[in-house]
Amino acid sequence: MTIRAQIIEFDCFYHIYNRGINGENIFVDIDNYYFFLNKFSKYLASVCEVYAYCLMPNHFHFLVKIKSQQELKKLKNSEMSNNGEIQNGLHAFENVFSKQFAKFLSSYTQALNKVLKRHGALLESPFKRIKIDSEEYLRNLILYIHQNPTSLNLDFKTYAFSSYKAIISTNKTNIKRKEVLNLFSDLENFKLTHLNQYFSEF
Repeated sequence: MTIRAQIIEFDCFYHIYNRGINGENIFVDIDNYYFFLNKFSKYLASVCEVYAYCLMPNHFHFLVKIKSQQELKKLKNSEMSNNGEIQNGLHAFENVFSKQFAKFLSSYTQALNKVLKRHGALLESPFKRIKIDSEEYLRNLILYIHQNPTSLNLDFKTYAFSSYKAIISTNKTNIKRKEVLNLFSDLENFKLTHLNQYFSEF
């Protein structure tokens, strides 16, 4: 089964990623990054949990865990509206994450197109997804996502648009900080592993 055809399953981890068409930038200024994250929360917070993310000028990465079928059961035979309220009409409950993600990307694209006075698609379609099938894969993916800024010779430890700083801080966050740190045993090992293991491709 190809990445594009893969059905997203309940209660599973996925690497969700995408890039601008022809490698073009999808973020033009700082406000775009914050707007993108706000849109993500608006459309996806009710259907998945975020373990890691990184937004780069022309692409993005998210490591998410899809909520269980029981948690999402209330969405069955209904559709989430733009404000997260439940409305009638969803005919494929199994596709609830994909539908919400598509709405999220469409909303961001429309908003950016309006600002930039451009037309057409902004990102490749459909978005890419890979199911994570082991704890080792999960840890390595977190490292890879957080280290993405190094490809532009940026310091991943201080990069503003990734989950790394949220995980090492004590500030309130929607990132699953405790669960991520448990994967690395503790905070110090989380930091050391990020410094000592590097992934240029994943």
